[in-house]
Amino acid sequence: MEYIRVTKENIDNEHICCAISNNKDVQVSSKKAWLSERFDEGLVFLKSAERGKCFIEYIPAENAWNPINADGYMYIDCLWVSGSFKGHGYSNDLLNECIKDSKQKGKKGLCILSAAKKKPFLADPKYLRYKGFEVCDEADNGIQLWYLPFDKNADKPGFKDCARKPYTDEKGYVLYYTNQCPFNAKYVPIVEQTAKAQGVSFKAVHLESRAAAQSAPTPITTYALFCDGEYITNEQMNDKKFIKLISK
Repeated sequence: MEYIRVTKENIDNEHICCAISNNKDVQVSSKKAWLSERFDEGLVFLKSAERGKCFIEYIPAENAWNPINADGYMYIDCLWVSGSFKGHGYSNDLLNECIKDSKQKGKKGLCILSAAKKKPFLADPKYLRYKGFEVCDEADNGIQLWYLPFDKNADKPGFKDCARKPYTDEKGYVLYYTNQCPFNAKYVPIVEQTAKAQGVSFKAVHLESRAAAQSAPTPITTYALFCDGEYITNEQMNDKKFIKLISK
């Protein structure tokens, strides 16, 4: 498999999404804009030449858009291999490149979000355990922070206090999200319109800065949906999924 590192110089011409083929789609443009602003902060986006079907995205943990304390670590935003590309060792290729790069940069290790059981848009805990990762912290909603230290004496990363007990004081549905996930550019407005049509209270909180993301009341900032203060899911909603949710 041939891999390409996406940079500010080539991002306009590269396919960066696992599911959207049109580079002019608003979802892709929002993601590319977000990535372009992160490259100077140390973000690395390494992808297969096969139109983004396999990729890893990682950044120094100090610059991660998540409420974690992990100074000196590299934080993996996403490690993704889709469909028929699974089972060929591509995840290992990408992770090994991340490990090699992180060690060369003097990092203490890697960290990534997951859960005890596989959840949508989160790393598979079975794979992480197989690769030597361990759980170093867990929030009240079951979201876990896993880490792979390069030195057994390295300090463990952890969640910030604001994320340990995911909760909001607001009633109704409240969504925290960023432009890190391309799907949000299309589907957040659709859910807003659907909620309005259904007469349901819905508020979308767009996290537009690292500081806002690092102080969010949720370990997951790409997409975190709450209802009457309680965390519900990190799975992106479309109109049909949202109507099904509110009908329960």
